[in-house]
Amino acid sequence: MQIIVRLDVMLAKRKMKSKDLAEHIGISTQNLSLLKTGQVRGIRFETLAKICAALECQPGDLLEAVPEE
Repeated sequence: MQIIVRLDVMLAKRKMKSKDLAEHIGISTQNLSLLKTGQVRGIRFETLAKICAALECQPGDLLEAVPEE
């Protein structure tokens, strides 16, 4: 099972730029970019909660489990 990060989709739906989200939740744009591309090994629940609050969404809107082929 692979976890796909759909943060870019939610940003587009909310018409928000990555830079604005990063500033709002207090992380660097570089770390947010790594998260968007799925190049992180984990995320703190606190950070996930801040992202969800800023984008008015649920964690399931940002993360998707996909079976590996």
